[in-house]
Amino acid sequence: MSPIDDRFLILVVALALDGLVGDPAAVWQRVPHPVTLIGKAVDGLDTWLNAERAGLGSRRSAGVLAVAALVVGALVVGWIAAAILTALPLTVVLEAAVVSIFIAGRSLWEHVGEVAAGLREHGLAGGREAVARIVGRDPESLDEAGVARAAIESTAESFCDAVVAPALWYILLGLPGLIAYKAVNTADSMIGHRTPRHAEFGAAAARLDDALNWVPARMAGFLIAGAARVIGEDSDTAVAAMRADADRHRSVNAGWPEAAMAGALGLALAGPRRYGDALVDDAWMNRAGRREAGAADIDRALRLYLWACLLHGGAYGAIAILT
Repeated sequence: MSPIDDRFLILVVALALDGLVGDPAAVWQRVPHPVTLIGKAVDGLDTWLNAERAGLGSRRSAGVLAVAALVVGALVVGWIAAAILTALPLTVVLEAAVVSIFIAGRSLWEHVGEVAAGLREHGLAGGREAVARIVGRDPESLDEAGVARAAIESTAESFCDAVVAPALWYILLGLPGLIAYKAVNTADSMIGHRTPRHAEFGAAAARLDDALNWVPARMAGFLIAGAARVIGEDSDTAVAAMRADADRHRSVNAGWPEAAMAGALGLALAGPRRYGDALVDDAWMNRAGRREAGAADIDRALRLYLWACLLHGGAYGAIAILT
C-alpha cells in the first residue's frame, strides 16, 4: 500500500482527474463501474440473507453479517489492488486514476446542473425529471421551489459523500479504506432505509455509514462556509446556521453541509418533504432563510460547491507540498 506521504499527492492528482474527466460514459458503457459491482454485491446479500420470514432480531443480525462481509471483501479487494499498483511503474498516476473512479465530484456537478437547465428550458416538468435522478423523494410532490431546494440540498449533502469522505478515508487507510467506505455508503443508499423490508436488515449499514461520515460531514460544512467567505456569500450565517440547526436535522450528518449551504445562500433548506407515501417532518436548516428558490439559486450553490472543492483539494495539495 502506498505510504501516507504519497497518498496526499495521489489524492490531489485524483481530485484533478475527477474534476477534468469525471466518469466518461464511453468507458463505463463497456465495462461495469466498480460502484455498480458493489451495488450488485449489496443486492445479492439482500436477496440471500434478508428473508422476510425471519424475525426482527435475526434480520438485524443478518444485516450485521451482510455489512461485515461487504467491508471485509472491500478491504481485501483494496489491498490486492494496492499491491498490484505498487508493483507497477507510474504507480502515482495509476493509483490516482483508480482513486478518481471512487470520487464523484464532477458527476454531482453535472447532475445538479441538469436540474437548473431543466427548470430553465422545460419549466417544472423538466426540473422534476432531472431532480428525480439525484433525490429519493417524490418529484411530483415538488413545486419549482421544492425542486430547486432538493437539488441544492443534494449538492451540499453529496459534497460529503462523493468528495470529502472518500478522500479522507483514502488518506487514512489507502485503497482498502476508500473502497470499504464506498461499499458502506452504497449499502446505506440501497438498504439503509426505514422500510418494512430494510428497517432491521439495513440498520447496520445505516449506522456504520453515519459513523464513517461523522467527521467528513463537519469538514464539508466548514469547507462550504470557507468557500462562502472566498466568493462573497454569507459565511457568517453559514457558520451560525450550522451551530443552530445542524443537530436538529433527522440525519446526524447531513445537517452540517445543508445548514452551511442554506446559511451561505440565505435559503431555508430541508424541512418537511415526501418520500413515496411517507411524509418526513424534518427541521428547517437556516430556518429564517427564504423558502422560495429557483434555477439561479442552483447556479449559486454550484459556484459555492466548486469553490469548496477547490479549497478541499488545495488543502491536500498544501499538505502534499509540505510533507
